[in-house]
Amino acid sequence: MSDRAALLKGIRAWLVFFVVCLVLSGATAFPLVHELRWTEDLLTSLSVPERLPALMDWIERVRRGLDAADADHPFVLYGTDWLAFAHLVIAVAFYGPYRDPVRNIWVVEFGMIACAGIVPLALICGPIRGIPFWWSVIDMSFGVFGIVPLYVVRKKIKRLEALAVNTSLVPAT
Repeated sequence: MSDRAALLKGIRAWLVFFVVCLVLSGATAFPLVHELRWTEDLLTSLSVPERLPALMDWIERVRRGLDAADADHPFVLYGTDWLAFAHLVIAVAFYGPYRDPVRNIWVVEFGMIACAGIVPLALICGPIRGIPFWWSVIDMSFGVFGIVPLYVVRKKIKRLEALAVNTSLVPAT
């Protein structure tokens, strides 16, 4: 396998991994009410309330809030539907770098900027919305973990670009 083919294969594998994670993250925003009930039941069955009472208090509080919103103001949950949709739309944008990484490196850089933006958003909006700091740290981890595959992809794209430039300088025999 040529260097170019190996780089392209690696880029595409990392992009598929990133897109799958993005889609799964977005898809989980649709059934929030049910997911939180399942999560609460699972954590209770695993004796988490005794070991991590603050976590269970938070899960229960969020579940009660979602139940109330679902029962009395279901239109509020429409915002999380749009959140899920945004994840799916952003995932589609990564088809560009999958198809032509060098030309569409900007999508990868956009994704890196978006991942970096999660940190200040969580630090600013978390306290405003009454989110416990430890939960904001979990939210920030999505940006930290999300930027890793994109950084790897960007480095591979830059190597692919350099390889293409160097190959075009070699005279044909």
